[in-house]
Amino acid sequence: MRCLLIPLFTFLISIPAFGESVDPKPVIAKVVAVVGGEEKLLKIFRIGEIFHFGDKPEPPEGKNRSTRESVLEMPDGWWLKGAERGDEPAKYDVWAWTLGILIDPASKVELATDFTDEGVDCFGLKVSGSITPEMTLFFNKQTSLLKRIDWRSDYYRFSDWKEHDGVKYAAKSVLFKIKDDKPWFFHEITSIERLAALPEGLVRP
Repeated sequence: MRCLLIPLFTFLISIPAFGESVDPKPVIAKVVAVVGGEEKLLKIFRIGEIFHFGDKPEPPEGKNRSTRESVLEMPDGWWLKGAERGDEPAKYDVWAWTLGILIDPASKVELATDFTDEGVDCFGLKVSGSITPEMTLFFNKQTSLLKRIDWRSDYYRFSDWKEHDGVKYAAKSVLFKIKDDKPWFFHEITSIERLAALPEGLVRP
């Protein structure tokens, strides 16, 4: 019996950790293709936004949602009223939901452990190298569309998928605190426009 156990033990300890040696490229290709393909990913674009801070889907009584128009250039440009936002972590969240982070040469992407979010079975992709700390993107197993992003102390949930100029995007997102699963930011994209170049007068950081 001991002779049989030794080879078995050797085999088990030689199995790599989940995702360690599994090539993520086919998975990346799949999720990118589902939203329209690499050529259609949003790189320079303008969005209209409506949002509010709080733990409820509606603003507190007597308060209104805020609106703004943003121009973005992935991965590190975000302008509001002509002013670039500088060191703003939300740039990386946008880079993630546009999926550009998955195909960046500096990104190291690994498969993450499967996850269930709001009853939806998801597969995950963990990204490091181009971002610190690492970020995990979870995709609906049925649709391969982005369901959730976990990064730092927060996570996003995405919904209300729409399409613009050949690319799909989630129009609504809610930001939660990981420590207590409480929402604190509600966001909706009300308009989107792909741009061929940055509008005149905007200066890159």
